Amino acid sequence: MPKITAIALLKAAPGAEDKVRAQALSLVEPSRAEPGNISYTAYMNPEEPGSWIVFEEWADRAAFEAHLASPHLTAALAAGPDLLAGPPAEHVFEAGA
Repeated sequence: MPKITAIALLKAAPGAEDKVRAQALSLVEPSRAEPGNISYTAYMNPEEPGSWIVFEEWADRAAFEAHLASPHLTAALAAGPDLLAGPPAEHVFEAGA
């Protein structure tokens, strides 16, 4: 199965920048500990502190799907509407042959 790379773009709602920062960073360690995780890093735009990109790599689609169902991610997604200016923009790619 091909490796999966996922990129999520997040924009904090006005006044929620610190909460989005805390939430984005709180997902790093538990996501890295998941089976099949290759990398998981959250980056803040230094010129726009409420804007984040989360770059993650997974061994295969099954590992990525398990991550999407993980308790820490589902809790973060449930809190998203109250913290984000809009839904995250997600892009998922499969490694070429």
